[in-house]
Amino acid sequence: MKTLAVSVLLCAMVVLSSATARRSLVRRSRGCPAGWTRIQNRCYRFVPIAHSWSKSEKNCLTMGGHLASVHNADQYHAIQRMITEITHGFPNAWLGGTDCQEEGTWLWTDGTAFDYRHCGTFNNGWWNQHCLQMNYGDHKCWDDLKCSTKLPSVCARNLI
Repeated sequence: MKTLAVSVLLCAMVVLSSATARRSLVRRSRGCPAGWTRIQNRCYRFVPIAHSWSKSEKNCLTMGGHLASVHNADQYHAIQRMITEITHGFPNAWLGGTDCQEEGTWLWTDGTAFDYRHCGTFNNGWWNQHCLQMNYGDHKCWDDLKCSTKLPSVCARNLI
C-alpha cells in the first residue's frame, strides 16, 4: 500500500512539474524583453551609444543577441521605423554584416545567410572597410565602413 501511495505521489509530481515546465515555455515564447521591439519573428534593440563594430557586437552578446541581420526590405524598413521613433532621425548604425574574413564575402554574425542587400555599394574604401552600417547617404542605404569607427548599433535576438 505504501509503495502504491509513493508511486501515485511521484507520478503526480512528475505531471505537475511537466505542466509547469510547459506553461513556463509558453510564457517565455510570447515576445520580447522590456526595451526590445518585436519585428517579424525577432526582437530588436537600438543602442544609441557609439562603439566600434566589435564592441557593439560584444555588447549585443551580453544582451543575448548579435548585431542585427536583415533578410528583406520590410524588416529593414521596420528597423528604421523603430530607430526613428527613438531618435526622430536616421542615424548611421552598425548591423551585423562583415566581410573581414574574405573581401566581398559578406556574413552575418548570427550565422544566418547573407541573402538580402539594401541599396548601396560596398567599395572597401582604402582597403579597410569590412563592417556594415545602415542609413548611409541620402537614400539611407547600406555601406561598408572601417570597423573601428564608432557608431550606434542595432542588436537582435530570438523571441523569449
